[in-house]
Amino acid sequence: MWTVSLAPHTIGSTINPGGSTMTRTLAGRTILMSGGSRGIGLAIALRAARDGANVVMLAKTAMPHPKLEGTVHTAVDEVERAGGKGLAVVGDVRNEDDVRTAVNAAVSAFGGIDIVVNNASAIDLASSEQLDMKRYDLMQDINTRGTFLLSKAAIPHLREAGNPHILTLSPPLNLAPYWVGKHLGYTLSKYGMSLCTIGLAEELAADGIAANSLWPRTLIDTAAVRNVVGGAGRARSPRIMADAAHSILTRDPRKCTANLFIDDEVLSDEGVTDLSVYSPAGLEGDLALDIFVDPA
Repeated sequence: MWTVSLAPHTIGSTINPGGSTMTRTLAGRTILMSGGSRGIGLAIALRAARDGANVVMLAKTAMPHPKLEGTVHTAVDEVERAGGKGLAVVGDVRNEDDVRTAVNAAVSAFGGIDIVVNNASAIDLASSEQLDMKRYDLMQDINTRGTFLLSKAAIPHLREAGNPHILTLSPPLNLAPYWVGKHLGYTLSKYGMSLCTIGLAEELAADGIAANSLWPRTLIDTAAVRNVVGGAGRARSPRIMADAAHSILTRDPRKCTANLFIDDEVLSDEGVTDLSVYSPAGLEGDLALDIFVDPA
C-alpha cells in the first residue's frame, strides 16, 4: 500500500556553507528515493525539499522502531515542513512489485521522475567465517539488487526528464586488499552498487541520464554509525552529504556522470573550504575516516 500526503511548497534562495549564493535548484523536480526515514537519506530529502522538490520515499518503516527514530511517514512530514511535497510508499526495495508501485505512484502524483537516489542499505561487518548467509543475502538484495532494480524501473521516466540523475550512496572502488578482505560480504554488496553506477553511466550516456555515486570521507553521525560502527563523536553531520548530493544533482547530467564522488571533494569544487560547520563543535582535527577511504 502507499499513502499520499501533499502540502504547498515555497522556493527560496540557497546559501552554501562557504557563504556564496547557489543559483542551481531542485525546485519542481521529483526524486524517487529508497529508504530515507532517517540519516543521510532524510538529510538529502530535506535539502531538496528546501528548494521545493517533490520527494517520493520507498521504505519499510511504516511503524516506529523500538530503538530508532523516524518512519517513512514522519520523514514525509518533515519534507513538507521544509517546503517540498512528499509521498510515502510503504514497501521493500527488494520486491519488484513494490518498486513498480513506487515508480507508478511517483509518476501519477507528480507527472514523472527526474532523480533516483539509491539510499537504502544494509550493513554487517562480520568476517566471512562469521557472517550468517541470511545477512549476506540481505545485504546483496538491498544494496546491489535494490540499486539495480530501482534504477532499472525508473529509466523510461528518466529518459523523459529534463535533468535526469541517478545517485547511489556507495564507495569508491578501492581494490586495496585491506578493504576487499576487511568485511568481504559487506564489501561485495557496496562495490556492487558502485559497479551499477559505472555500468549505468555507460549504458545511459546516449540518453543523457547521469549516474554517479557519493560517499563520505569521514564517519557520518547516523543511527547506523552509532549502532554498528561506533565513533559518532568523531563523525560529521549528515548535512555534508546532503549539500554534496544537491551539488551533484543540479549539475548537467551529460557532463557529470560515471563519478564515484567523495563528499568534501564535491564541496571543494563548489568553492566550499570551511567544513567545520559539519563537525562536532566545529572541530575538524580528530574525525574518523569512513570505510573504504584511505588516509590522505
